[in-house]
Amino acid sequence: MKIQLSELRETTKQALANYGYTPDETSVLLEVLLYAQMRGNNQGVVKLTDPAMKRNPNGEITIEKETKVSALLDAKQNHAMIVANRACDIAVAKAKEHGIAVVGAHGISSSSGALGYYMQKVAEQGLVGLMYVSAGLPTVAAAGSYEAILGTNPLAIGVPGTDGPLVLDMATAAMAYYGVIEAKTAGTDLPAGVAFDKNGQETTSPEAVLDDGALRPFDKSYKSSNLSIMVQILAGPLVGAAFMGEGDMANNWAGDLIIAIDPEILNGAESVRAGVATIIEKVKATKKLPGTEEILMPSERGNRLAQQVEESGEIEIEDNLWAKLQDLGKPAAS
Repeated sequence: MKIQLSELRETTKQALANYGYTPDETSVLLEVLLYAQMRGNNQGVVKLTDPAMKRNPNGEITIEKETKVSALLDAKQNHAMIVANRACDIAVAKAKEHGIAVVGAHGISSSSGALGYYMQKVAEQGLVGLMYVSAGLPTVAAAGSYEAILGTNPLAIGVPGTDGPLVLDMATAAMAYYGVIEAKTAGTDLPAGVAFDKNGQETTSPEAVLDDGALRPFDKSYKSSNLSIMVQILAGPLVGAAFMGEGDMANNWAGDLIIAIDPEILNGAESVRAGVATIIEKVKATKKLPGTEEILMPSERGNRLAQQVEESGEIEIEDNLWAKLQDLGKPAAS
């Protein structure tokens, strides 16, 4: 069904307030969730149906270690989107002053959402950004196995371009965990070949995946599986987050690693922008396979969807999800 974007924004805002978030926190969460929703990304408002979305910090976000070019944050159970946004801001400030920055965060037990949101912010500042997230909850099987041991372990890269940032945002799993939740909420099947049930049989049932099943790595081979393992390391042990049952899995099962680079310490910002434009032009001009109308760049499809939503003021949302969101977004009784 289609609803007004303004109505989705207000309902989401009220749901976040009902979960106990402050106005400043709500502002950050709202923008991250709508960034995903407007792009057809399953990291959007479906997250509000998860009880883990409720506000549950045990203190203020603190910087445990810091140098001119680095910082390690203890999230203190503040929501991962708020933590990632803070880490992103710190990385941008340090990179602008010193040319490069590395910021890690641990103490997280919630989802960072669409990583493209943060890397777009970095690239809009003329910087190159890389982000890795270790999801400690086992939801993905390694290649050759059907037992969930890895997280969906997403990564994102943002670079400045002449027509705006070019942003890659991807899970190392065949689909994001919230894609399974989204399918369950909608009462639809998963695509074939992306998941196993607990007995190692391929399944299209989201319920079977959630019942001790597992997602597959995105290319069903060792390349994506090993990429996932490396992301787990970069945003797990490197930043002090728990992983694979090691450490405080109840309160520290996710970690973030953000790297920001000022192109001026290498070949310069203008050279990067010009290079991005040339690469896009050359790739789009290549010979197309039958049935291929256009070769799309990273984030291009999502950005077009977001622009269409902005221009029309309307957004598509699944009926069951909208019903649940409306319930969550009822104004609190006075």
